Amino acid sequence: MQISVDAALNRLDQDKIQLFAKVMEHGSMSVEIYRPQKTDLQTPHRQDELYVVISGRGEFLNNGKRSAFSPGDVLFVPAGVEHRFENFSDDFVTWVIFYGPNGGEKP
Repeated sequence: MQISVDAALNRLDQDKIQLFAKVMEHGSMSVEIYRPQKTDLQTPHRQDELYVVISGRGEFLNNGKRSAFSPGDVLFVPAGVEHRFENFSDDFVTWVIFYGPNGGEKP
């Protein structure tokens, strides 16, 4: 399986209202491309997740801790944890990788 950023963005662009598009699945793993507009309204997810920042810069709030992010950064969020992107640039786009069982993997 393989998908390019351009191909994933094309899927996202097919529906101008859509902020994310699922582009790959295998077992418990799924990959989405995510492009929030102005505000990130996410709520906690049932699976662990990784974000791989494609473009843009901003701040990431993860379980009450704020950190800066930029292209190429990888961010981890355990299942059930409050998180969101804030103060991000208009060109912000990220891969989102969900994996593992509901409730997250055991540390």
